[in-house]
Amino acid sequence: MGWLASVVSLVGMVVLFATASVADESVESDEGIVFDDTPRPIGLHTPDWFELSFLDLREDLEDAVEQGKMGLAVYFGMDDCPYCEALFDKNFAQDDIREYLASHFNVVAIDALGTREVTDLDGETWLERRYAAEQRLNFTPSIAFYDEDGERIHQMRGYYPPYRFRALLEYVIDRHDREESFRDYLERADPPPKFDLDDINQREFFINQPYALDRSRIPAERPLVVFFEREACHACDIMHSEPLQQDEVLERIGLMDAVQLDADDADTPVLTPGGDRTNAKDWAAELGVHWAPTLIFFDERGEEIIRIDSVVHQNRLRNVLDFVLTGGYEEYPTFERWRAQQPPRP
Repeated sequence: MGWLASVVSLVGMVVLFATASVADESVESDEGIVFDDTPRPIGLHTPDWFELSFLDLREDLEDAVEQGKMGLAVYFGMDDCPYCEALFDKNFAQDDIREYLASHFNVVAIDALGTREVTDLDGETWLERRYAAEQRLNFTPSIAFYDEDGERIHQMRGYYPPYRFRALLEYVIDRHDREESFRDYLERADPPPKFDLDDINQREFFINQPYALDRSRIPAERPLVVFFEREACHACDIMHSEPLQQDEVLERIGLMDAVQLDADDADTPVLTPGGDRTNAKDWAAELGVHWAPTLIFFDERGEEIIRIDSVVHQNRLRNVLDFVLTGGYEEYPTFERWRAQQPPRP
């Protein structure tokens, strides 16, 4: 049985045992979606199955190819990152995931805020944190996959639960990138677990139709956040039942224009922040939305600031809202660099 079939089989089991309650502990444990995302001293994960690297990625790739691997996987982490901890505790703790990755790629670790020197695959030298910024790293954990020629296959930014991470590995290892995007692959694989819910979660802070979001001609007064969701979406339910119940999160969203769109809805017209006429489904496809929920933040002129398209809980969501509302993106090259400069929360 192939990996795609395994993912579909896993989905079938989740549907069989799941109920509409997001508090089902067995479902949460199996999916790896629910965990404490409070920043705390954790340590940069470098398990013994990672390669010992002097951070010359050219040498690391050469070693991988000599060992018969298909390429190099570069892991970006931080030492106070609970999402990194979840990747190791919930994903890499599973033998099939760890062995599938390690049998095809050598994995080396980079500290997204570190100060060691890294030589990239083009021979250019960077500090770790500068290199992470150059890779357009918004969230940790991230993993960049390179083939034997040093060409980027795909990059994961942020934490994916095990069922989604398995799909990512098959997409990369079987080189589906050569014929389709990760979004299109996921649409075909249809890996997300689903609950017997008939609609997406409605909230009072969402703007009602018509969705005239154009900011390209006349700048708006506030930032915009667009929530792309789907029906029967467990991760969406968790977002609405946990971080979007917290006053400190709701207060920050209240300082923005907030719109909710069904990423599968081809009937609802949308005038995008850039002034294009489309519908919710086509716009989601154009933006490459592949995870539900995906939150995309736009500035007052309709330029994308940042997006969250991986698992998100209260602390990360609150911090991203602050990053946008304070204009932190104008001063810092990545969200992680901005967050590292913020004083600890009480």
